[in-house]
Amino acid sequence: MRFGMRQSPVDARRAGRLAGLGLGLTMAVAAAGWAAEPLVWHSESQRVDADIRGWELPRLLEEIATVTGWQVWVDPEARHTVSIKFKGRPVDQALELLLGKLSYVRLSQTNGPPKLLVFRNSQQEAIQRVPPRNPKAAHRAQPIPNELIVRVQPGVDLDELAKRLGAKIVGRSDGLRAARLRFEDPAATEAARQQLLQDDTIVAVDPNFPVHSQPAPEALGLGSLPGLKLAPLKEGEGIIVALVDSAVQPQGTHLDEFLLPAINVVQGEPPPEEVPTHGTSMWETLLKGVAASKPPGGSSRVRVLPVDVYGGKPMTTTFEVAEGIYRALQAGAGIINLSLGSDGDTPFLHEVIQQGYKAGRVFVASAGNEPVTTPTFPAAYPEVIAVTAGDGRGGIAPYANRGEFVDVIAPGTSLIMFKGQVWQVAGTSPATAFISGVIAGTADAAGKNPLQAAVSVMKTLAPAAPDRPR
Repeated sequence: MRFGMRQSPVDARRAGRLAGLGLGLTMAVAAAGWAAEPLVWHSESQRVDADIRGWELPRLLEEIATVTGWQVWVDPEARHTVSIKFKGRPVDQALELLLGKLSYVRLSQTNGPPKLLVFRNSQQEAIQRVPPRNPKAAHRAQPIPNELIVRVQPGVDLDELAKRLGAKIVGRSDGLRAARLRFEDPAATEAARQQLLQDDTIVAVDPNFPVHSQPAPEALGLGSLPGLKLAPLKEGEGIIVALVDSAVQPQGTHLDEFLLPAINVVQGEPPPEEVPTHGTSMWETLLKGVAASKPPGGSSRVRVLPVDVYGGKPMTTTFEVAEGIYRALQAGAGIINLSLGSDGDTPFLHEVIQQGYKAGRVFVASAGNEPVTTPTFPAAYPEVIAVTAGDGRGGIAPYANRGEFVDVIAPGTSLIMFKGQVWQVAGTSPATAFISGVIAGTADAAGKNPLQAAVSVMKTLAPAAPDRPR
């Protein structure tokens, strides 16, 4: 955790360990054409071409998940390296050649894509999900076209400003004195930007970036899980954790007592009744982190403040995320969980986080579900604890970001209960929520403020770099 200093949070030991993991996992999207791509899956003919040299198992399975659309699950202890070339092999024959001595099972699903289970001895060992690559990875840091975030001096009328510029206000933050303006075309956008830069009543003009929704939980078809043994303690002042995410669905159990009334930054459709939202899965995972910081059967004053910045839509923007953070800070949140991210760095979002950090608030954000080293925001800001997902063996999960901005590794898989069914969510999102919960639980149990608890947790979970506060 960098605590305001823009420098690498990863010490030499971790950097050396990561370098030894074979981290160059970014691959081109397999399309068609022999020798043009390392792995080509012909869906119509059900034939496979391969020209692979020295791939480790995580890279192979990630590529299979990407080109087939299958759900791929692997035994975390499985090891395999493949170098092979063939063309036009049937699917099962191709899998046998690709996987070598490892076993596999293909399962069809009536309500989802086929599953591929890869294991050493038993298919029950295949418990780790291998997500496909993000198809948007090659199109990084593209701001939303024809939009600007404009911040103004006190007393400036945002409606009058928009009218003068010929823009439409599609987002407004009175507290931050800011508006999300939309223009008709790129020429009008650039003309307005130049005009605003010459206006002394304008504080800043920033780009706005999309923030896509995170992978939804998946039903496992299992009956139940042991109940979370954590009781809500009502006496005394508690730690508030803001969950800036999609909507959270109360479950009608004692866990609902940990929820505060939600803040809805974006109005939209109510969440589905039969499927948990990403926000719901983060809420339960966060409470698991709280419980992990206490003796079994303990109680806690921690409360979770849901902040919906999606409104049921598949995408939000950095403007709404910043507004959600601002409202959470105004509501007294001491810890801000951001199980989301974008490739785009916009000063508007960063400055809101800086103000919260200066006030002693703790920010925890996910590093991203791509095996790259490029920054994800807001996780890469120096005021934020950046969390990546672990592989269960002390290393980084094959799908997760491993950039120098990463501060800590945490479990990348979480099982939750919803409507009497077990669901699984995987990625750096649940890893982030778990760490937020551990920090909150530590603060509550030890009578510390969130910043003190964060320092304590980071000393326990991550190697301390020389420049990290001890």
